[in-house]
Amino acid sequence: MRVGTVKEIKNHEYRVGLTPESVRELVAHGHEVWVETGAGLGIGATDSEYVVAGGTIQPDAKTVFDACEMIVKVKEPQPQERAMLREGQILYTYLHLAPDPEQTADLVKSGVTAIAYETVTGPHGSLPLLKPMSQVAGRMSIQAGATALEKAHGGRGVLLGGVPGVMPGKVAVIGGGVVGFNAAQMAVGLGADVTILDRDPEVLERLGNHFESRAKTRFSNEANLHDSVCEADLVIGAVLIPGAAAPKLVTRAMLGDMKKGAVLVDVAIDQGGCFETSHPTTHADPTFIVDGIVHYCVANMPGAVARTSTYALNNVTLPHALRIAEKGWKAALSENPHLAAGLNVHAGKVTYAAVASELGYAYTPVAEIVD
Repeated sequence: MRVGTVKEIKNHEYRVGLTPESVRELVAHGHEVWVETGAGLGIGATDSEYVVAGGTIQPDAKTVFDACEMIVKVKEPQPQERAMLREGQILYTYLHLAPDPEQTADLVKSGVTAIAYETVTGPHGSLPLLKPMSQVAGRMSIQAGATALEKAHGGRGVLLGGVPGVMPGKVAVIGGGVVGFNAAQMAVGLGADVTILDRDPEVLERLGNHFESRAKTRFSNEANLHDSVCEADLVIGAVLIPGAAAPKLVTRAMLGDMKKGAVLVDVAIDQGGCFETSHPTTHADPTFIVDGIVHYCVANMPGAVARTSTYALNNVTLPHALRIAEKGWKAALSENPHLAAGLNVHAGKVTYAAVASELGYAYTPVAEIVD
């Protein structure tokens, strides 16, 4: 199969779909890989490194889109990229369709076979292709929040770890999954006063056993959520419903009860955000203020640490890319139900239930397509 990867064009997105090492693996398995010139510069990978790995450098994205059977990216295709997709082509990338009706409509219209990293499953309902970026985003959320708390950035002027004789900052982490766990780890490491909220008693027990007295856990009902958010200097929104829009857990009315200059970091912004007042921002202009509360809502947080993120992502996406290239998308999905869960759109049909429900499309089960 001819596989292509292009330079990401989303604002301040420096990751790349395939590293030179991944290109080498695909070529070793008999596939052809086309790479847009400069695609890897954001992670320090030059065109010559891709050539040494067996890749073929192409002058622009259109050349890659026009000729390749499968496109491997990182972020959802932007409007000009969606215009280059065609029927029968495979798109393998993060999509986050539920809060993005325009992208969904374009993918449906294109006839492309779109496989989303974020809905590919693993054992026990895990999301292995989302996990490494959730780990990165969770850890980055504390760094970003700590910076936003500085007075020069509109925050309260609080140092999360405090100093001797001065209390540390309070951090509330909403959601105890991969993002929340990694955020709590970073916040605890800085010496902050950390509270993690979740609705699953087993998750709370696991977090309690791990952190012991270094972090507190609370069941996430309306009263506990309100109290924790209003007491916090920094709130991390780490809620995920796979493939669906995130629930709006922090309302605008709650902002009035929060400390002025407190910070909200919405890691769920890719799925529409879990704060009512959130809207996507970029690394170029990452924050905005609503009712005296600083919001950090960058939709591609891991792009800021592009090299770490790209290699972590390729570790989990490459095996499926090899499987698709080797067998073709239909056989690969038919043989692997975990990969089949990643199919969101195919030949004008929406094949992921949560996306269809959220955006009002008829739902076509993957089983009807691959059988």
